[in-house]
Amino acid sequence: MRAQSLTLAAAGAALLAPTALPATNAVPAAVLPPEAVHEREGNVRAADLLAAVRGCAPVSRGRYRGDYGTPATIPVCGKRGAVFWKADMDINCDGRRGPRCNRRTDPLFSAATAYQQSDGRHLSAERLPYVVVPAPSRIWNYHKHGVRGGTVAAVIHRDRVQYAVVGDVGPRGIIGEASYATARAFGIRPDPRGGGTASGVTYILFKNSSASPIENHRAAVAQGERLAREFIRRN
Repeated sequence: MRAQSLTLAAAGAALLAPTALPATNAVPAAVLPPEAVHEREGNVRAADLLAAVRGCAPVSRGRYRGDYGTPATIPVCGKRGAVFWKADMDINCDGRRGPRCNRRTDPLFSAATAYQQSDGRHLSAERLPYVVVPAPSRIWNYHKHGVRGGTVAAVIHRDRVQYAVVGDVGPRGIIGEASYATARAFGIRPDPRGGGTASGVTYILFKNSSASPIENHRAAVAQGERLAREFIRRN
């Protein structure tokens, strides 16, 4: 329930400069763990989704920062059936402990996520692709826009579309964060201590949708593919 950007803040102002992270931290598949190489999910093209979110009608009252110490330049936008934003991707490793997400690999690790599985356990950032929404504030309250735990999201990076669910809540003024598993699926370096990518990620959250149960990624993919096609057709 914290942004990877908190690590940057703790490390000192020097790490807050725009050059602290390269434009991309994509990792060749050969150096990722075996389970990191995911097949392309569905047939909706990234180009078609990006064309549907080319403009922005802001639904947020202000703008968000991608990281602490950076300018607040990121609005939450709205279109028929969805809200979306274009930002960086910080790595969230919170939730159930695993070999890659724990206090040793992530000094700011939290064993809790804002939303839980159907069995009451917290989500696994290592296994479940999920995105993080900013906590409700005067800038934007996701509850008022058809977004909740389990809401289905289409995440776009370069020419890839991956589906995820809303699984955690982050700081009020920061946006652009997803789970270890989400980054890994794109081939983005998923290290919570400096991984992620500094730009080029689009997050589309489909209003009033829900993957059930929240931990069922196949359900998120099936719903996401259907909702993405409807969204493209409407917009």
